[in-house]
Amino acid sequence: MKNPISFIFSLLFILLVSSFAGVKTLKGTWIFKGGIYNGKKEGAPKEYILQRKYGTQNFQALAIQKGNKPEKYEAGDYVLKGDTCIETETFSSQPSKLIGIPVSYVYSIRHDTLILKATLPTGLKVEEYWKRVK
Repeated sequence: MKNPISFIFSLLFILLVSSFAGVKTLKGTWIFKGGIYNGKKEGAPKEYILQRKYGTQNFQALAIQKGNKPEKYEAGDYVLKGDTCIETETFSSQPSKLIGIPVSYVYSIRHDTLILKATLPTGLKVEEYWKRVK
C-alpha cells in the first residue's frame, strides 16, 4: 500500500456515509424532552406533552394535556438526505412564516433519542431532543 493516509481517509468517508444509509424514515412516535434555543437550555413543558408522529414521508405534531383531546398544532412533510432532515410545514394552528418553506435539520439518532439541529429562517438556533415511544 503506497499511501496509507489516503486509504484511512477513504475508509473514514465510507464509514461516515454508510452510517446514515440504514435510516430511511423517522417513522414512529416521539415525545419532546427539551432543547437548546439560541444557547439557552429549556426543558419539556410540565403541563402537557408535545408529541410528533412521523410516517414514512410526513409528520404531525400534537399537544396532549391530561383530560383534553390531543390538539394538532403542526403538520408537514419530510425527507431524509444523508444526515439532513428537510421538513416542510403544511399546517400550523398558530400564525407561521414557515408554511411551505423547507427547513433543513441536521439529525442524529442516539439510542432512542432523535436530535434535530438547525438555524431556522428566523435566525433562531435550535437543538431539540425527542424520545421514541413507539
